[in-house]
Formats: sequence, structure tokens, C-alpha cells
Amino acid sequence: MRNLIFQEFLSLDGYAADKDHSTKFFESPEYSTDSDEDLLAEMNRFDTILLGANTYKMFADFWPAATNDEQIVADKLNSIPKIVFSSTLKEAPWGKWEPAKIENGDAVKAITQLKKQPGKDMVLWGSISLSQDLMRANLIDEYQLRIVPVLLGDGTLLFEKRNELKLALTKTKSYDSGLLLAHYKPKES
Repeated sequence: MRNLIFQEFLSLDGYAADKDHSTKFFESPEYSTDSDEDLLAEMNRFDTILLGANTYKMFADFWPAATNDEQIVADKLNSIPKIVFSSTLKEAPWGKWEPAKIENGDAVKAITQLKKQPGKDMVLWGSISLSQDLMRANLIDEYQLRIVPVLLGDGTLLFEKRNELKLALTKTKSYDSGLLLAHYKPKES
């Protein structure tokens, strides 16, 4: 069975976006330069990228035109097949690369089926509403949180009020920028 890995940048106080719904707090090159080589190595685990509609729009504005000279993960990211979960999008072009597939049905049901298919692991990037739905359904097998050393004080919380979710820390790595990468897996009940 394939695993679903959730990767997210997060402020130290738990926000995935600031009060203006911006992710500029983690877009500084200092946070990606250190960790991009680790991300590139991690991407070898994945054969599918899952995105919500808003994250797709943000990514599609940047990544299809990015080169490995600018971002060492660009070619790998662009070449991995993508599925966008959206009830409004009709198509999801990705520049010169293969367009993303649109899934407009029940995301929980679709991802449950995808996990049963043969293949490598899948990764979900950003897509807070979608990630929260998948957390409620207990479909996330691993959380990889890149914790940025900034306090936002307000914004979009990653973890909504919910029933308790116990996680086990499996790996950490700190970077000179102050960024902390923390890997967690859900604890067995």
C-alpha cells in the first residue's frame, strides 16, 4: 500500500499562512537553499503530487518555468505526475510539462483508492483545507513539517480544532537558517 506524505512549511506558532493568506514568511531563499537538497532526495520516494486548487494555482504560476539552475528541485518536481482536487477547475496546465489531472469528486474517497494502487508514495503539499480533510480521515501516513523560525501571531492554522492526534517524532534536522525539519508518524491507538 502506498503512503501519503504531507509536507508543509509552518511558522513556529503553527500557521501555514499569515493573516493575509500569504506564504511569504517561508519564501526567503535562506529557508530553501539549505533544505532543497534534502527535499530533492526525498522526492525520489514519490510518483504522485497531490494539490488543492489554490496551491495548484500558486505552484503553476512559478514551478513550470523554474529551472534547476534557479531551484535544484525544479525538474524533478515538474516531471512528477500531479492530481489537483478541485470542484471548479476544468483543466490544470503545467507549462511545457504534462498537465495535472483534475479530480473533482470526493477527495477522501479518491485518495483512499489511490493509496491502494501500486506505486511509490504520494506527497501532499500545502493545500490546507484538503490536508485537514485527510487528517480527519486519518489518511496521512507521515507529516514532514518545515518549521520556520518566525512567529506570525495570526493567520491560517495548520491544525484545526479536532480530536486528539498523537504523533511520534521519527526524524529531525536543523539548518543554519534556523529552519527545523521534523518528521512525524501517527501513533497507533
